[in-house]
Amino acid sequence: MIVYLDASALVKRYVAEAGSADVAATIGAARLLATAVISRAEVTAALAKAVRLGWATRKAATAGLADFDADWPDLIRLEVSEAVVARAAALAWQRSLRGYDAVHLASALHWQDALGEPVTVATYDRELWRGARASGLVPWPADLP
Repeated sequence: MIVYLDASALVKRYVAEAGSADVAATIGAARLLATAVISRAEVTAALAKAVRLGWATRKAATAGLADFDADWPDLIRLEVSEAVVARAAALAWQRSLRGYDAVHLASALHWQDALGEPVTVATYDRELWRGARASGLVPWPADLP
């Protein structure tokens, strides 16, 4: 399985919450695993938000961030080029997506085009999940609608 992780799925690897075990299993089963470089800022921001809102202790979030930073070099990190951003702009309009969600969708589509193989998009964002399905990607988890 070839898996693209958006930040909503990726953060579940570093914060114990609903879906974390499923994400870990999917990561373990992946033949290739990628994310857009913007995920680095998004995951870090999500961990900081978890502390700010009291969902995680500073110690737990700091440990999660250290684990994420250690794992980062092992991910295929997809660059966000002008072509990807142009595609994201079109997708944002067509699929009514937020900006970074459109960048994730465009990145996954660009990667699928380059590989010539189906890409599974792991996301817990409903709009991105629907956009992935409508764009010919394989959305995961299968029962998110």
